[in-house]
Amino acid sequence: MAATTPTAASNLLITKKNLSSLSLISTNKLPTFSPLHTSSRRQLFIVLSASLNSKPTVLVAEKLGEAGINLLKDFANVDCSYNLSPDELCTKISLCDALIVRSGTKVSREVFESSGGRLKVVGRAGVGIDNVDLAAATEHGCLVVNAPTANTIAAAEHGIALLAAMARNVAQADASVKAGKWQRNKYVGVSLVGKTLAVMGFGKVGSEVARRAKGLGMHVIAHDPYAPADRARAIGVELVSFDEALATADFISLHMPLTPATAKILNDETFVKMKKGVRIVNVARGGVIDEDALVRALDAGIVAQAALDVFTVEPPPQDSKLVQHERVTVTPHLGASTMEAQEGVAIEIAEAVVGALKGELASTAVNAPMVPAEVLTELKPFVELAEKLGRLAVQLVSGGSGVKDVKVTYASARAPDDLDTRVLRAMITKGLIEPISSVFVNLVNADFSAKQRGLRISEERILQDGSPESPLDFIQVQVANVESKFASAISETGEIKVEGRVKDGIPHLTRVGSFEVDVSLEGSIILCRQVDQPGMIGKVGSVLGEQNVNVSFMSVGRIAPRKQAVMAIGVDEQPSKETLKKIGDIPAVEEFVFLKL
Repeated sequence: MAATTPTAASNLLITKKNLSSLSLISTNKLPTFSPLHTSSRRQLFIVLSASLNSKPTVLVAEKLGEAGINLLKDFANVDCSYNLSPDELCTKISLCDALIVRSGTKVSREVFESSGGRLKVVGRAGVGIDNVDLAAATEHGCLVVNAPTANTIAAAEHGIALLAAMARNVAQADASVKAGKWQRNKYVGVSLVGKTLAVMGFGKVGSEVARRAKGLGMHVIAHDPYAPADRARAIGVELVSFDEALATADFISLHMPLTPATAKILNDETFVKMKKGVRIVNVARGGVIDEDALVRALDAGIVAQAALDVFTVEPPPQDSKLVQHERVTVTPHLGASTMEAQEGVAIEIAEAVVGALKGELASTAVNAPMVPAEVLTELKPFVELAEKLGRLAVQLVSGGSGVKDVKVTYASARAPDDLDTRVLRAMITKGLIEPISSVFVNLVNADFSAKQRGLRISEERILQDGSPESPLDFIQVQVANVESKFASAISETGEIKVEGRVKDGIPHLTRVGSFEVDVSLEGSIILCRQVDQPGMIGKVGSVLGEQNVNVSFMSVGRIAPRKQAVMAIGVDEQPSKETLKKIGDIPAVEEFVFLKL
């Protein structure tokens, strides 16, 4: 008794009870405050006046475009107070229903605590939200929204500007002429036409860079595990694997987010895989490049030139070898710095904040609204299981085709009306997207994030006999039309398949491909396919023990005695590359993969 329903394009619904956590503070409920001294009576009057005012108050703590300010003023009282100290911000925030910042204002836990529960929305005028304490925002029932789209064209244009300036030595030649020199022979450049550009990260900015590079006569390839193949084909871009992109590119343009998976993704090991004389542009995030390794690659001639708008530390040290390198062109994080982009960001964030204050659920929300405690209590272990199955599944995918079709199966004794799977689907989506993206996925934006990436998620429910006391028996995640880093994860029908159950409140992995296993989803996991023979558990365990890697759980599933088997090993620490190589060198081990949870 199963029904399959596509859900990638559907909207998530939140009950009125949940929406109330996003609504304005009641005008007849005054904020709490400590007893005031006589000198603070005027402050008391201001607090009372603000609380009784029918309009919400929005504090704009950093400069925002006029169009955004005007939009805010149509709905709310707007207080533009710039360059506030942390203490001043904490003092003001108890009078405000919403706060808008850029990257220069830290919205810390103290800010949320000082708001006394009145602050309902924080708007980040830009993409990154590193300066906002998301955990504290969620704990205090405050929605955080950002403006991720308005900067797209500006960032893409800056990437192309750096690409051309680097190829023709514009910055170096300009400095030379201004120093009274005329060195035409020294600054001979290279042509862009006919050269191969690898766009690493084919999202909004990356695809716009690709369009413009095609117009310059370049051959464009791209690597992105979520890039829709039809969108790439429409632009005339070939999707390739990460290693193929490195090996064939004359120019590399970085447009990937900074995540644990992409931190220092260009390093000593990856530089040696590149074509000698490659040129690199980065208008994404500074941390995706190991800057010391880039200096070494420049000095060795592997990298001919680099053009950088972003750095690991901003501003970079004045004595930075990378910044001072004669074959490096640098700008001070100007990707979004056009007049048009600034106005666009102002409008986008103002619309998001006003919508949130009205109780609407913004597609650019980056944290989850409050949900009923009883629902979270019952589903908590399954929510954790769902996210971890998503994380496992996406890490098993290899190749440049990307994840497009995912099927989720829920086995339960409950009737469909008694089992709301929206939270579980959102967490599976979170697990699939977050490991290779800067997007924060939650109940609010899960389906939007999936649709945006061309990720189609269908759900199937299997009605089982038994007691409906427990909401679920198992959750199964299948990823279709992809290759796998671990061939044994492919099921009989050709999909990557992982399945899990909750045992004693702990999520467990119970199936990989066609193999039954049983390993607690805590820490991280090593999967090994091996010839089923005596002593294998001891051999693998000894390698891990010698390297001081603690094993938390181990399980072996096999087809038949002395045939193939899959060993699932839970580990508390991440093994070194040398340790994993030693496991792979064991003769009976046919393949293995390390999966980080």
